[in-house]
Amino acid sequence: MLGGVSVTHPASTVLFSWTSNQKCGNGLCNKVSKPRAISMSLGNGNNKKGVGAAERLYLGLDFGTSGARFAIIDKVGTIQAEAKREYPLYSSGESRDWVRSWKETLFSLLEDVPRDLRKHIVSISIDGTSATTIIVDSDTGEPLWRPFLYNESCPDALPMVKSIAPPNHTVCSGSSTLCKLVSWWNYVGSNKKSALLLHQADWLLWLLHGKLGISDYNNALKVGYDPELESYPSWLVCQPYSHLLPSVVAPGTPIACLKEEIRNKFGFQKDCVVCTGTTDSIAAFLAARATQPGKAVTSLGSTLAIKLLSNTRIDDSQFGVYSHRLDDKWLVGGASNSGGAVLRQLFSDDQLEKLSEQINPSQTSLLDYYPLPRAGERFPVADPNLAPRLLPRPENDVEFLHGILESIARIEAKAYGLLKELGATQVDEVFTAGGGAKNDKWTKIRERVLGLPVSRANQTEAAYGAALLAVKGDQQNHHHLFG
Repeated sequence: MLGGVSVTHPASTVLFSWTSNQKCGNGLCNKVSKPRAISMSLGNGNNKKGVGAAERLYLGLDFGTSGARFAIIDKVGTIQAEAKREYPLYSSGESRDWVRSWKETLFSLLEDVPRDLRKHIVSISIDGTSATTIIVDSDTGEPLWRPFLYNESCPDALPMVKSIAPPNHTVCSGSSTLCKLVSWWNYVGSNKKSALLLHQADWLLWLLHGKLGISDYNNALKVGYDPELESYPSWLVCQPYSHLLPSVVAPGTPIACLKEEIRNKFGFQKDCVVCTGTTDSIAAFLAARATQPGKAVTSLGSTLAIKLLSNTRIDDSQFGVYSHRLDDKWLVGGASNSGGAVLRQLFSDDQLEKLSEQINPSQTSLLDYYPLPRAGERFPVADPNLAPRLLPRPENDVEFLHGILESIARIEAKAYGLLKELGATQVDEVFTAGGGAKNDKWTKIRERVLGLPVSRANQTEAAYGAALLAVKGDQQNHHHLFG
């Protein structure tokens, strides 16, 4: 029965004690309708048949921009099941009711987990889109306002945020979580005494564990949390809205056992723990299992995004470069506006495939382009007026595409070079994610231009990275209980 739920969860063991403003939520997990799963697959080619009685499995859920998915893995990382769903469309007045869509999708995905696997799942984690912000009632956990989405900008709050934060801080962008908080506070918030800021992943995890007011240091970066000092900075703590800020712990920290009524409804085991999450882009990096400094992931989607594991923290807002903490290392990232969007403007998928086949990747292209979908670049060249350069265009389309692919590879090489100049660990191997990872000729061109081994990442799904966080949480929990 999933109706009204008591505030305390006697059957849930709280695995850590919290020092700040956490409150036990009133887990409002109403019964959800079950739309058809979009896709589902069980296991993969190298799976063992069936799951042993003592097998421990880990569930990762990824809430992306257009839909959500899960991956269930065993302790060595073999996928046992995965499924995905698009968000159902709900409206609330003029705007879209995202909160209802996310909540329904969460419980639909739990329903999609194969019944015979549920009792083996010992740990769960969730990633969500970065800077997607929900202001909730700190007593009930119910949203007080529609969520601010990851790509929403609050320019009205920017002057105030810039006046309190250090110059060039990561919060000094209209789409930062802090700008969203300040915008809400100025509009309605100062009248609300019992409010709390959560990120998308925090709120979804709260629905599962019932401890309100807990976040992780990856999601909290854009609200101003300092992961190096492991605290909110003094310039933020002294603000009138600082009581809205959540407690922050490392991603993959066990919080509490899965709430009893959810456990009973779905048939999960009594000791299944729910762990803090991360952002979707970090979960996708974790999926590639690039765990040593110098390992990097280039994501070739509509843009060219790079993430490098470094021993040193690099933040440079001029180039849009900032660092997320990963345990005792730093994940340094930057994104160029070059990438797949330019290719899409010029070629169809079919043309890209046929023309790529005819490229000789060991031959250097002499065409010197700077492919951009429109004027403006941030990294590795900080120039808001940089014009796209795609001339001269040869008559032969194979040559033209070769020139574009090689020019994007040069931008990638320059980007990794800039990170080294700024003080990051030198890159020594690159894993590739995104649509461009499928193009073998491009991979060979990039290998030659970068002078490094380049390969396609085995796993790039954020849900897989979230499942790896669940593994980490289970290991911590074991150590905590039995260490």
